[in-house]
Amino acid sequence: MPGTNLTREEARTRAQLLHVDAYDIELDLGGARLGPSSPEAGEEGGGTFRSTTVVRFTSRKPGAASFIDLVAPTVHRVVLNGTELDPAEVFADSRIALPSLAAENELTVVADCAYTNTGEGLHRFVDPVDGETYLYTQFEVPDARRVFASFEQPDLKAEFRFTVTAPAGWAVVSNSPTPEPVPGEAEGTQVWAFEPTPRISSYITALIAGPYVGVFDAYEDGDQKVPLGVYCRPSLREFLDPEQLFEVTKQGFAYFQQKFDHPYPFAKYDQLFVPEFNAGAMENAGAVTIRDQYVFRSKVTDAAYELRAETILHELAHMWFGDLVTMEWWNDLWLNESFATFTSIICQAEVEGSRWPHAWTTFANSMKTWAYRQDQLPSTHPIMAEINDLEDVQVNFDGITYAKGASVLKQLVAYVGKDEFFRGVQAYFKRHAWGNTRLVDLLGALEETSGRDLKAWSRAWLETAGINILRPELTLAEDGTVASFAVLQEAPALPAGAKGEAVLRPHRIAVGAYDLRDGKLVRTDRIELDVDGERTEVPQLAGRPRPAVFLLNDDDLSYAKVRLDAESLAVVTEHLGDFADSLPRALCWASAWDMTRDGEMATRDYLALVISGLGRESDIGVVQSVQRQVRLALDLYADPEWREQGLTRWAEACEEQLRAAAPGGDHQLAWARALSAVARSADHLALLAGLLDGSQSVPGLAVDTELRWALLERLVATGAADEKAVDAELERDRTAAGERYAATCRASRPTAEAKAEAWASVVETDTLPNAVQEAVIGGFVQTDQRELLAPYTERYFAAAKDVFASRTHEIAQQIIVGLYPSLQVEQATLDATDAWLASAEPAPALRRMVVESRAGVERALRAQAADRAAGGR
Repeated sequence: MPGTNLTREEARTRAQLLHVDAYDIELDLGGARLGPSSPEAGEEGGGTFRSTTVVRFTSRKPGAASFIDLVAPTVHRVVLNGTELDPAEVFADSRIALPSLAAENELTVVADCAYTNTGEGLHRFVDPVDGETYLYTQFEVPDARRVFASFEQPDLKAEFRFTVTAPAGWAVVSNSPTPEPVPGEAEGTQVWAFEPTPRISSYITALIAGPYVGVFDAYEDGDQKVPLGVYCRPSLREFLDPEQLFEVTKQGFAYFQQKFDHPYPFAKYDQLFVPEFNAGAMENAGAVTIRDQYVFRSKVTDAAYELRAETILHELAHMWFGDLVTMEWWNDLWLNESFATFTSIICQAEVEGSRWPHAWTTFANSMKTWAYRQDQLPSTHPIMAEINDLEDVQVNFDGITYAKGASVLKQLVAYVGKDEFFRGVQAYFKRHAWGNTRLVDLLGALEETSGRDLKAWSRAWLETAGINILRPELTLAEDGTVASFAVLQEAPALPAGAKGEAVLRPHRIAVGAYDLRDGKLVRTDRIELDVDGERTEVPQLAGRPRPAVFLLNDDDLSYAKVRLDAESLAVVTEHLGDFADSLPRALCWASAWDMTRDGEMATRDYLALVISGLGRESDIGVVQSVQRQVRLALDLYADPEWREQGLTRWAEACEEQLRAAAPGGDHQLAWARALSAVARSADHLALLAGLLDGSQSVPGLAVDTELRWALLERLVATGAADEKAVDAELERDRTAAGERYAATCRASRPTAEAKAEAWASVVETDTLPNAVQEAVIGGFVQTDQRELLAPYTERYFAAAKDVFASRTHEIAQQIIVGLYPSLQVEQATLDATDAWLASAEPAPALRRMVVESRAGVERALRAQAADRAAGGR
């Protein structure tokens, strides 16, 4: 449907012509309870609902033509200014043509829109626990048009009034406060007539409906009182922890209102945990939707609570930056997401009463490593990316948009000063409330408050791609003191196929000096300076004693890959776990991981470093991040001839740390999960089986629902448990989550028949809901099953183009990225990819997905060569 891909030029033309005043939207969800097998359920088994839109708008050029967007199976009526238009003539390619506009216009569109199971538009889910139906909308980027006719672009803001008919007894939540329902015309239904919203963009409107249960509170500050709500399905209510959720939310309210100097802009704030959600959360104005995996059914580590809190704060920050003030077009998507990410982390680090004052440690070791990876792919792009159409933006929710942008904002804060930064933000909100902006509007406000010219900074940081490397260069005097010290900056060439050229940038960094004191590496000196060009001298260090470790970019002020000098690297290799503070440890862990990915450190040496130091790492988020990284290194970057030896060493280390960890603590659980992911020997598999059936135990380790599934998946994938064991476990956990875990286990069975069944369910049919499809793909791709998966390389390339053309964006991306033959690390995979790219003429978004995946194989080949060479030392 080419009409679904709105171009920037089309959006600009439409915005110049139209001003949208208000929408009145009536949705009849009275039949939502019908099962997909019911004849009344509608087309494609998913069902339809009646959608009536009345939109009032003006045209600056009477007599001109335009269009409104709608994705719907059937359009019954189109009435423009009292004139009936034939839907067969005006509705095509998901657009309704609007001819001969008047100065003042009223348009009515009556359509049957479709429920989805893809997490886009109006998603419909039936809970296997209670058999009830649960609905929620997800509209970003362009999916409000799946529910009502809309001018689907962020700069055509309007007021939205929703009137919803739904089964009696449901909870119905939207952007405005929920009204008291009245009886509907149909038996067993009620009608909720919401008040109009303020002027907002279509993509942040929302509707959540079903027998959800809610818990309520309020944020109060003087005369201000904002109603708060937290919702989930009844089957999850026993696991919901509203007190913690409200605590984090209220901390965010207090911090953001003070820093932004602008009251919360909406009438209430609801957070709704919804099923089968594609992202972490969505910033719908006053009605934030959050994936319900954040309602923890089993014990999780504090890192999971920290991540959930960051998500809560991220979406709350969007109420100001994104919802109150909205980007004009999607090329400033990065600013929305980077700002929300940066402010959520700084809030966690600074707000009174925070449980996570070391939030920047987590940011350095997880978010920034994501950014570094993304920035070294052939698809790397400037932070301020060129977004020509909707397909561009849909693949641009990446590590550059979120993590690199947030890193650069942190650098900007160091550059202009934190107080000056927030004063500029305050001026920005006051000036542009309820409007649309571009980057220059924010930079202009920051220039006013800081007195700095940010045009050159913007060109260097926001309009170029790639990542710099910072290295120390030092010489010592005869007495062992520092004779000279300089910071060298490199701009590695961008990957082949990337647009633009590598550049050197100005960096605001700190150089930290660390010495061993009582067995701990403690900071004994710190120099903060501007680094620019290829070489920056640091004369302040001349004449000072040489410390055990020099650490560039101490406190993680800038965005750059950092290397250690030889002596510092030797000390860190032996004492990485001995840094007194968590942030320098995280920076060194990240540097070691980056060196491994770049082939500068052999995988076997990285494994040795991890085994030596990770047991002394106190930050649980860092522990779990490094555990994931070492497993990835062993699976992809290790010499295949040595890989099994490395995996065995890692499994032994996991068991050792599991048994040494404090009983019942986070580290014990993290090491149990790490072992369950890598167990391979008969003894380790017997331990997993014993933990599952209760014949073995580890003191303090609670083998609860989620851990049971992790143990079982590994046993099934190695052939140590069969499908009967999966059925038995599903009987214990007859929930939506249990069904997903069971789907993963079944797809992970080490047989050709299981792989064929999983492949067919994902690629050859399109009936799986988004969350179940993701689970099947996760089970299909098992790193110990390369031979079983090898025949699917050819089948992947035969199917990829059709999958992309026939599925929605979210579903297609799951398949294209998830099933790419990433485990076949060999030249033949690169050759097959190149041949397909040359012959298939894929759409740009599809090409990007495949090229990014290809880059992973290419990097793995280089890293394997480095590891192989290290084995011959």
